[in-house]
Amino acid sequence: MSTLAPLLTSRWGDPQSWTLAAYREAGGYQALAKAFEMEPAAVLNAVKDSGLRGRGGAGFPTGVKWSFLPPPDGGPRYLVVNADESEPGTCKDIPLMMADPHSLIEGVIITSYAIGCHHAFIYLRGEVVHVYRRLLHAVSEARAAGLLGDGVMGTDFKLELTVHAGAGAYICGEETALLDSLEGRRGQPRLKPPFPAVAGLYARPTVVNNVESIASVPWIVANGADWWKSMGTEKSTGVAIYSLSGHVKRPGQYEAPLGITMRRLLELAGGIRDGHELKFWMPGGSSTPMFTAEQLDVPLDYDSVAAAGSMLGTRALQCFDDTVCVVRAVSRWMDFYAHESCGKCTPCREGTFWLRAVLRRIEAGQGKMDDLQILEDIPGSIVGRAFCPLGDGAPSSLTSSLKFFRDEYVQHIDQGRCPYDHTASYLFEAVAA
Repeated sequence: MSTLAPLLTSRWGDPQSWTLAAYREAGGYQALAKAFEMEPAAVLNAVKDSGLRGRGGAGFPTGVKWSFLPPPDGGPRYLVVNADESEPGTCKDIPLMMADPHSLIEGVIITSYAIGCHHAFIYLRGEVVHVYRRLLHAVSEARAAGLLGDGVMGTDFKLELTVHAGAGAYICGEETALLDSLEGRRGQPRLKPPFPAVAGLYARPTVVNNVESIASVPWIVANGADWWKSMGTEKSTGVAIYSLSGHVKRPGQYEAPLGITMRRLLELAGGIRDGHELKFWMPGGSSTPMFTAEQLDVPLDYDSVAAAGSMLGTRALQCFDDTVCVVRAVSRWMDFYAHESCGKCTPCREGTFWLRAVLRRIEAGQGKMDDLQILEDIPGSIVGRAFCPLGDGAPSSLTSSLKFFRDEYVQHIDQGRCPYDHTASYLFEAVAA
């Protein structure tokens, strides 16, 4: 497993790749024509047979998720694309929508046809105004070309597609909080069951999928489930976009079959910057447990990463070299999660607040040895007890950092300062104020 496999990223370098003309010149919307020659159930089964797993973090089988919709009852059903890419380090969906928005739109149309949806939504993070404008333009192009609206491509299928810009909240990446926000309410997670497949948007059956998941559908329809399964691993099929960031020479998006190793990706990225060594890395964004150089040869597929003690998540591979203070990095992430907690449930609201306070105290050189026990105890009151996955993921970097770098926390306490930076005392002063 040593070569890249650019599919979703194959058109990103083309001149004006975001236009309908360029997309069609590269073969775009041929998969849609093929899908219309098939029965909707056949399209759904093709995606299910391909083994495509959700690319938004959880890795749940996409076709199986579609099949959870109840039988048609004459009322509407919806497709909602989760484009609220907000977690630190996650940066694959925004470049995909910028460079190749029509691949997502084609995937939306095919998916809507397969599940019997006639109104789909793309929920986008509101801060990325440039992406919002590009999506609106692409939707306008598609509608003018007869690819949206009544009689899509001359068939009797009709579909409306709405691009909605959210108000900028990490919690809206959770699918039910997203649905509440889309309905005009405050973005907070709903109690499940019922799940969105039964009672989602406007209390109707709804499929919620990630951008990359939906953009992969045209490739599967065009080339077949067996072709997709020929790449990746047995249980993690196909290709995926790996986002390398941090202290590597060539950060960026690397599309490869699932199962490639971090060691190989680092080689493709030119390695860690000169004069330094890898200290730790995050396999799936800041809400996943960290790895060290000992895990460089773990296959980057859902099951292998889980067996090694972390999560593949969104494949946001953040790399940190030996100049980085682990305590400071974890403290910054906890700042984010405490700020982004919606406050609905006590474990997450209070737990992240106190973890942030203790981490700042330790970083500023004001910590005590008893603080380490506090940092070990609080996650146990959050994980599995919070209302949504934000609480489960928030302490992941902390608990794993204590496993690998406990001595660094002890250094901060024993020396009364950060060994990497002697000016961190302002943090404690800010907390005290």
